[in-house]
Amino acid sequence: MLNFYDFEVFKEDWLVVIINPLEHNEKVIVNSREELEEYYESHKNQIWVGYNSREYDSYILKGILCDFNPKAINDFIIKYGNRGYMFSSLLRQIKLNDYDVMSGVRVGLKTLEGFMGNDMRETNVPFDIDRKLTKEEILDTIKYCRHDVEQAMEVFMNRKGDFDTQMNLIKVFNLPLSYISKTQAQLIGSILGASRRNYDDEFDIRIPNTLRLNKYKEVLDWYLEPQNRRYKDDKGKKVQLDIMVADCPHTFAWGGVHGALNKYNGEGVYIMADVASLYPSLMIVYNYFSRSIRDPQKYIDIYKTNLEMKKTKHKDRPVYKLICNTTYGCMKDKSNPLYDPQMANNICIAGQLLLLDLIEKLEPHIEKLIQSNTDGVLIKLKNMNDFELIDDIVYEWETRTGLQMEFDLYRKVFQKDVNNYVILPYEKDKKVKKKGAYTKDLSDLDYDLPVVNDALVNYMVNNVLIEDTVYSCNDYRKFQKIVKVSNKYICGFHNGERLKDKTFRVFASKRKSDDIIGKVKLKNHVEVVEKFANTPLHCFIDNADVKNKKPPRYLDKDWYIDLAIERLRQYGIDY
Repeated sequence: MLNFYDFEVFKEDWLVVIINPLEHNEKVIVNSREELEEYYESHKNQIWVGYNSREYDSYILKGILCDFNPKAINDFIIKYGNRGYMFSSLLRQIKLNDYDVMSGVRVGLKTLEGFMGNDMRETNVPFDIDRKLTKEEILDTIKYCRHDVEQAMEVFMNRKGDFDTQMNLIKVFNLPLSYISKTQAQLIGSILGASRRNYDDEFDIRIPNTLRLNKYKEVLDWYLEPQNRRYKDDKGKKVQLDIMVADCPHTFAWGGVHGALNKYNGEGVYIMADVASLYPSLMIVYNYFSRSIRDPQKYIDIYKTNLEMKKTKHKDRPVYKLICNTTYGCMKDKSNPLYDPQMANNICIAGQLLLLDLIEKLEPHIEKLIQSNTDGVLIKLKNMNDFELIDDIVYEWETRTGLQMEFDLYRKVFQKDVNNYVILPYEKDKKVKKKGAYTKDLSDLDYDLPVVNDALVNYMVNNVLIEDTVYSCNDYRKFQKIVKVSNKYICGFHNGERLKDKTFRVFASKRKSDDIIGKVKLKNHVEVVEKFANTPLHCFIDNADVKNKKPPRYLDKDWYIDLAIERLRQYGIDY
């Protein structure tokens, strides 16, 4: 069973709202350690779910049960920036199967409430109030807290796949339920039997003996040069090599290769060639396993199981795929038992160099290299008759390196840069390939300026005018822009007033009386207002529920059209 919970803590008061959907039960506890302990004792073997609970609410709960002052713990975490577990070793004695919905999300709950179109207004009761709360303030805070619990539940349902994967990791590998409190990366370290070790050989890289570079041997020499074996130079600038490869600007560094023709769009015969499971394959073929793993065969077995499950579409396949694809990232995480930066660098550099090896062999036989990234290349053929020749070149490379390529054919490319593109398939019934914030399919948890994304994709894929998409849209929420005042600023500012909320849902306004949405900061002891990026010069705020609402007459749709056209030009399209 799941217990969704959220704490609110003040100087003289605290409260918690707990909702158990399976029991159809809500529990509100105000300033009563005894009530909290009673509920905890009857539910401690269940799973507790919160938003940012791993960093905050779980420690407030444990602290109250240990008879600590929750305000002291609150300030220890919020005011002084400490980790909750550092407050007292006694907190570790309280068993809590806590699942944090925020895991892997980089924004606060209010921002997600905004994306979902829900009421995102803050409480009217200030958290720094220097006295006991009145009865009315308690009731208002309960209402606010309940709303946040309900919102966390909605976020949970939108991300339920992550929870199911976490639970399946625990079930498939027979781990204790208490591991639900760990991150997926921590779980994978445990599953692979890794033990945390310290290393001092981060840049002792081992080049694959299958590498064959001639024209671009300069890149290999750059990695072998001792003075380049660092992430930043003495001035704090990133250490990298900028070089032209196949008439395409490339950057080689210690985190991956990026090369692309910026603002490129064209038609013809294109091949997107991606290495299948590049990093897992490099680990296995070249023995680049984390040295913190006791038995690398366990990873190999998981990798093989993943391939078999892919063929049969086994229900547990996401668990095995996650382990295969996440292990590399864990190797650069100092807090993870899989930490091994030398092997992580070996994987990354080998991948870059072997991909460069392939580009070098392809270059004389293609019309143009459009882009190369971590695990693949996009090339333009001179004509379709060259396909078999390209296939033969790739086959030689596969045989020599032990890696496998996957091909997809495309007919049209719109490319802003290596991380932002729309590519139309050669066969029109196949899926359009999209990457980047401007054109991706938006979910309920990143629903920011969706009408602009729709307009760009409709134009590129279906030749629909930008104006037609925007003017025909009457979904109010599709025009929203969510902004938040960070801790570097004092408050928000709009139409001559300081704002008490921190997060805002903003819309373009036709009303000239509506000003910018700004954030206030101190500069040379003077308060100045700084405009939020990508917001209109004239805007209005609506932080209430906007689902199923029609746009008001003063919504300025022309601003969204102009923004879409400006973004279209970043792809090299003259609209």
